[in-house]
Amino acid sequence: MNAEEVLKHYFGYDSFRTGQREMIDAILAGRDGLAIMPTGSGKSLCYQVPALMLPGITLVISPLISLMQDQVQALNDAGIHAGYINSSLTERQIETVYRRASRGQYKILYVAPERLLTEGFLFFAVHAQISLVTVDEAHCISQWGQDFRPSYLKIVDFIRALPVRPVIAAFTATATEEVRKDILCVLDLQDPQEVVTGFDRENLYFRVEPIRRKDDFVRSYINKHSGESGIIYCATRKNVEELHQRLFVRGVPVTRYHAGLDPAERKKNQEDFIYDRATVMVATNAFGMGIDKSNVRYVIHYNMPQSMENYYQEAGRAGRDGEPSQCILLFSAHDIMINKYLLEHKDFTDIPEEDAALIRERDARRLQVMEGYCRTTDCLRNYILRYFGEKVSGPCDHCGNCDREYTETDMTAEAKWVINCVTETRGRYGLTVVLGTLLGANRARLKELGTMSYRSFGALKDHSEEELRQLISQMLLDGYLWQTEDRYSLLRIGDISSLKAGGQVLVRRYREKEPERVSRKRRKRSTDALTSAGYGLFERLRQLRLEVARKESIPPYIVFSDKTLIDMAVKAPADRNGMLEVSGVGAVKFDKYGEIFLREIADFRKEHPDAVVSIED
Repeated sequence: MNAEEVLKHYFGYDSFRTGQREMIDAILAGRDGLAIMPTGSGKSLCYQVPALMLPGITLVISPLISLMQDQVQALNDAGIHAGYINSSLTERQIETVYRRASRGQYKILYVAPERLLTEGFLFFAVHAQISLVTVDEAHCISQWGQDFRPSYLKIVDFIRALPVRPVIAAFTATATEEVRKDILCVLDLQDPQEVVTGFDRENLYFRVEPIRRKDDFVRSYINKHSGESGIIYCATRKNVEELHQRLFVRGVPVTRYHAGLDPAERKKNQEDFIYDRATVMVATNAFGMGIDKSNVRYVIHYNMPQSMENYYQEAGRAGRDGEPSQCILLFSAHDIMINKYLLEHKDFTDIPEEDAALIRERDARRLQVMEGYCRTTDCLRNYILRYFGEKVSGPCDHCGNCDREYTETDMTAEAKWVINCVTETRGRYGLTVVLGTLLGANRARLKELGTMSYRSFGALKDHSEEELRQLISQMLLDGYLWQTEDRYSLLRIGDISSLKAGGQVLVRRYREKEPERVSRKRRKRSTDALTSAGYGLFERLRQLRLEVARKESIPPYIVFSDKTLIDMAVKAPADRNGMLEVSGVGAVKFDKYGEIFLREIADFRKEHPDAVVSIED
């Protein structure tokens, strides 16, 4: 079979997405590769399709147990023999995997990076025919990435220990130019095919809510989206526990996840979410990497994350099926304090001090970028894309900021007082001290530092702290001020020549647009093609999928994704050929589940003989 035939037979898709064919062709031609493709763009197919066409085994190096188990379950369900080796298996089970892999029973084998140089795995690998080594979440190999893992450095030594060098393919969803160069260098990729499909996820709607009463917002949002799967990320375990309890007592089908829970409870809670027994997951960032649940309709960040990389990776867990989904960040100034505390107590064990110092600087800079995202009045999508080095043309007309109406206030006079204050501090203090001084706050710390004697002390006492925060954010964007990239983030004077020459500092404030004036540039949901009868059929197919999944003890989305069920409801096939036209239904999936779903559709048609199920009818 050629690549298109493999795609259709095993995965049920008629054509490749952007970047997939390019990467597959390079691997099949024996070239190394690096693919930077957003979550939900089909990175896994870029190595799974070649794995079925190459001789021997494809090794997939993956950082998390949950990712391996999900992927292997989905592959086996699609008729592809795959296995994994990680700490969840006993030594006896691991020996069984080695034996099966050596006999050629597996085409794809997932392994954690920590196991690569163990005696048992090395012995197996040296005697096996390994055609392709895939490095998933490749940004973990870079010390300058947001999720550096020292264990990933073992990959290079492992490859060098093999008698024949296989093709190396690296994949990640989030990598700045700096991290990309690091991946190429550290992995020693040879004549690599680089595929960068862009970072934009058009189906995601980004929104920042500057808000104090976060619990009220969360409860209201969940009430309006009951029945939909969603993740709520919190910065600390304490926040997770408290929010989970408040939602639980209100009858929300909610579960929780953080590193402080017993492993058995974490596993159960994760499965409750994946198997749709709980629709809401409240978690720290310990949850989510490798979770392949396709129908997450919203991701809410209860606290501001520490970096744009973390935010985009976590927010990107919404809408993996391509359906419209929301990514909402609830922001308060307290979030910055939480994150500074967490960064100050970050573990740098096994990292040289000079490298740790550089990482601390970069962490501080990333936090500044994240705060800028929360405070910007510009297009949120463009802010994200610019950070990852993508060129943007104009506002997306499809984010929270684009749906707000802004007024500009001239705060040039106030800006000059800010500059006076920063000048008086001689750049020795950060934002908190500058704000307190300008507001004339009665604080022991200001008395201790002597800022109460400054000319600027109390100069802007008639303004609110939030107004001055917005002003200073605008001055940072305009370059009149800058912040040091250490953990103290000291405020310093920037280039104020244009301000001296008569320039203005304009601060934008918003109010929500009237409903009729909000942009109509919205991605349609696949369900928009369904009539009320069609939606009834879709719900019956979803219920059938749930029954099948529970019977086979697998997550519902492994049977069929929501997107596949919607297409099934739209086309309402009557036979095998018609069912194979449904996106996501391959020959193997049809042999497993096709007939039972055809019977359900036929029963629905019999009960509603005159029903029009979609506008395409």
